[in-house]
Amino acid sequence: MDSCTLQLSAEACQAVRHLCFSWLPLSGILPPHHESHAQVMTYRKEQYSDVLHALEVIRFISDATPQVEVYLHMHRLESGKLPRSPSFPLEPEDEVFLAIAKAMEEMVEDSVDCYWVTRCFVNQLNNKYRDSLPQLPKAFEQYLNLEDSRLLSHLKTCSAVSRLPYDLWFKRCFAGCLPESSLQRVWDKVVSGSCKILVFVAVEILLTFKIKVMALNSAEKITKFLENIPQDSSDAIVSKAIDLWHKHCGTPVHSA
Repeated sequence: MDSCTLQLSAEACQAVRHLCFSWLPLSGILPPHHESHAQVMTYRKEQYSDVLHALEVIRFISDATPQVEVYLHMHRLESGKLPRSPSFPLEPEDEVFLAIAKAMEEMVEDSVDCYWVTRCFVNQLNNKYRDSLPQLPKAFEQYLNLEDSRLLSHLKTCSAVSRLPYDLWFKRCFAGCLPESSLQRVWDKVVSGSCKILVFVAVEILLTFKIKVMALNSAEKITKFLENIPQDSSDAIVSKAIDLWHKHCGTPVHSA
């Protein structure tokens, strides 16, 4: 790796770190008044340690427990949803939490910050966007039709519309689909107040890989491809998705 690449990597890391900390007040982790931040962060660290210790005492976690699973158990305990045993099967909402936590772990170095940002991000999805998220597949179909009706017709002919990876796109907010360097730009919009950006990322993915999708003739093949899209186009996809967002929604004022 040359010095230029190293410099860019450092700049990228700094940008992600700055973005994640800018999420703290928006996510409800920090109050808007800066003079209170130190006190609140001290409280958050103490609470993190207390919950972690409680899980260790009841032997839900050990030194061998993956960090994202530690976050999940902490979230379950604080939400009053801790199962009787750590070996209980995961609920769909747990799978979502783990996917988001795994992606967040790549963006936020400190474990305390990572847990709180993940927890509040997931809570925002479950609360603020609870009614909006189920409507996103319909909106996706609407905007894809406006952008490329022929592509939508192909999906319908293949009976693929109802089998697209909506959970990956909308419930997990593309965690596990886009690399973190692209994902953080999308999540910035979600945290700022608009989950509709997710629709335009999905639309742009279809538009970007139109030739490939049009060549596939079954719902299974289309879905499998869309769940594992090439990563090298991700930054361009997100940039174009943001342009689409502005095109169809004007200049959104942080609305869902």
